[in-house]
Amino acid sequence: MLSLATARRRTRAKQGPFWLALLGGVFKPVVVHGLLILASLIMALPFIWMVLSSFKTQPEIFIFPPRLLPRVWRWQNYVEVTRAMPFGWFTFNSIKIAFLVVLGTVLSASLAAYAFARMQFPGRETMFLIWIGCMMIPGQVTLIPQFVLFRSFGWLDTHLPLVVPSFFGNAFGTFLLRQFFMTIPMELEDAAVVDGASNFRIYWTIMMPLAMPAIATLAVFTFMGSWNNLLGPVIYLTTYKKMTLPVGLAFFRGQYGTQWPLLMAGATISVLPIVALYVFAQRYFVQGVVMSGLKG
Repeated sequence: MLSLATARRRTRAKQGPFWLALLGGVFKPVVVHGLLILASLIMALPFIWMVLSSFKTQPEIFIFPPRLLPRVWRWQNYVEVTRAMPFGWFTFNSIKIAFLVVLGTVLSASLAAYAFARMQFPGRETMFLIWIGCMMIPGQVTLIPQFVLFRSFGWLDTHLPLVVPSFFGNAFGTFLLRQFFMTIPMELEDAAVVDGASNFRIYWTIMMPLAMPAIATLAVFTFMGSWNNLLGPVIYLTTYKKMTLPVGLAFFRGQYGTQWPLLMAGATISVLPIVALYVFAQRYFVQGVVMSGLKG
């Protein structure tokens, strides 16, 4: 058998000199963090350029070589944005529609996800595959049939076509929440059944509180999609004050020119709610993505 000293010498020989191991232990985290910081700056560069351009003049945006910082900070660009269009109305409409869409998506997707994850009924797996297959259908395919349907309902020039469909299920949200529900131990549900709880009470008092990370993830995705939706309001709305913020920002792009400083200022303001929502729900968002198995 090898002595303790011989074993230590062989271990040190495999690991290399002590100073080399020390340098590797010190510089490896520095290099990794440096690369991550560099990648973050590269990804944040368009956002930084948008914010700084919102304080520039029209000629200064196109100056060559380009300047990152404006020579004179034009804070009045943000004031002119609110005066150039009914910014308050557009923001209120966007917030109202996004809130209702998130509410409808979370309720309908969670109910469907609970049924597919916990309840036993004939054809469950087949129905789930068909439901998930709906994600492969582009929205442009159903655009005209939906428009004809909503026109027959008399919903044109209202917010109903933008809100009501979210209360009738969402394939992505159902898949996300189903994957999370399947990670919850069955013992919790069995104990509730023994206590006499119904399926809806199990869903509302047990599943929903435990699924808050996945719900936060779905809420962030849904809010971003509704907040940035431009095609829907353009198709269904005609009254100026019923428009949303993305439509209002499109007004700064004319046929013969674009008011880039005002457009950048409006875009900066419109991004702030999404950034605030993500920062607020970041912990739940990351946990929900990891536990639901969602990648990419």
